[in-house]
Formats: sequence, structure tokens, C-alpha cells
Amino acid sequence: MDTLQIIILSLVQGLTEFLPISSSAHLILVPVLLKWPDQGLIFDVAVHVGSLTAVMVYFRHEVLNMTTAWFGSVFNKQHNQDSRLAWWVIVGTIPAVIAGLLFKDIIETDMRSPLVIAGTTLVFGLLLGFADRVKRHTRDEYSMTIKDVLFVGLMQALALVPGTSRSGITMTAGLFLGLNRDAAARFSFLLSIPVIIASGVFKTKDLIESQVAIEWSLLLLAIGLSAISAWTCIHFFLKLINRVGMMPFVYYRLILGCVLFYVFI
Repeated sequence: MDTLQIIILSLVQGLTEFLPISSSAHLILVPVLLKWPDQGLIFDVAVHVGSLTAVMVYFRHEVLNMTTAWFGSVFNKQHNQDSRLAWWVIVGTIPAVIAGLLFKDIIETDMRSPLVIAGTTLVFGLLLGFADRVKRHTRDEYSMTIKDVLFVGLMQALALVPGTSRSGITMTAGLFLGLNRDAAARFSFLLSIPVIIASGVFKTKDLIESQVAIEWSLLLLAIGLSAISAWTCIHFFLKLINRVGMMPFVYYRLILGCVLFYVFI
């Protein structure tokens, strides 16, 4: 990868990681459309570190409160809404981790085609729009039950298929459960933390085993750019979501899906 490719893909990954439009789809499609080589393991690890840094910094107070409360619930049997939310994040992560271990090879080899991305972009875009329009969104993330969390977690497992969008499918699930847009987005972002950590660990293991030489300056550039763009995305998304709703992202997905079918069929 040259420097321009790293800059563009890092910014694309950061801006799309937490929007309901699928970062993995864009990271597959941009190199295909620009005739660039696959970005490889080093870049994948770098942008995962950048995304994790962004969400941890943005939600640092929530993460600290949840972590402290979780330890209190484990060792002192003291439970409150923060400890419950921490448990919900753990429980909601389990289906995606299991699915990733079982279907990793199939997903990485057979489901990274532009036509698969086009189909999932359209289908899950329509589902997002339906959830945003038909449900009353009055609940917050602290009102969730274990059944709610398992539903969101099972839906998150579908995001292993490129084009689905992890953020998009978890927000869709939250909206179907009656969460307000802020709550659906916040829980989606908090739920991303263990998933990004797990994905980063597996990719780092693959990177170590591959014994690829690491160019540290380019690695740090990718981490920094993806972190800055991801933090910016989270900040403005949460400020605007109640005003603009989900429909702009639905329209984007529908247009993108149609363009992909037109180009690649």
C-alpha cells in the first residue's frame, strides 16, 4: 500500500465503522473500484486499533462507570444500571464471537464479492428504514431485558457478512425493540468495543503467524487517521440522529446497492 491508499482507506474506515452503512463493504469496494491491491492484515489491525481508540475515548466515562459497576456486581453483589448494562454488552457479544469462530473461513473466502455486498446493502437498508418508521421509540438502553440483548446479539452476528453493517443491524434491532434512536446508537457503539477487540486479537494472531514485515510509520498513520475520523463520526452522528433520523442512510444504501448491481452484473 502506498501513502495515498492508506490515507483514503483509513478515513473511509473510520467514517463508516459506526455509521449504518457497512465499513467492511466500503473497504472491499473502494480498492476494487480504484484497482488497488487488497490492503492486507497490517492495515486491518491498524484500523481496528484506531476504531477501538475512538469509541473508548468517546465513551470513556460510560466505560469507566460500567467497568467499576461490573466488578462491584461480581465481587460485592452490588447491582445497578451500569453493571447491568455492562453484563448486557458481554452477553450481546457472545453470538457474534461464536459465529465468527464457526464461519470465519467461509465469510472471508466466499462472501466478499461485490454482488453479496450489493444484496446485503439493499436488504438490510430496507430493514433499517422499516424499523425506523413503524415502531414507537420510547425506551432507553437501561430498560433492556436479557431477551432484548440476545436478539440484538443474534442480529449482530449477521454483520459478519460484508455489506450488512454491524452498526446498522444492531441499531435496526434496537429500533425494532422500541429503543429511541440515541439509545439504539449508544448501545450499538458500546457493543462494538468487545467485538472490535475480539476481531483485532484474531487478526493480530494471523499477522504474527504470517511474519509480515511491519512498516511502523504507515501503521501509526492508519491508526491515527482511522481514530480521528471514527471519533468525528460518532460525535456528529449522535448529535444529528434525532434530527435527521435513519432515512438518509437508508437512501444511501439503496442507491449504493443499485449502483453495485449495475456495475458488477
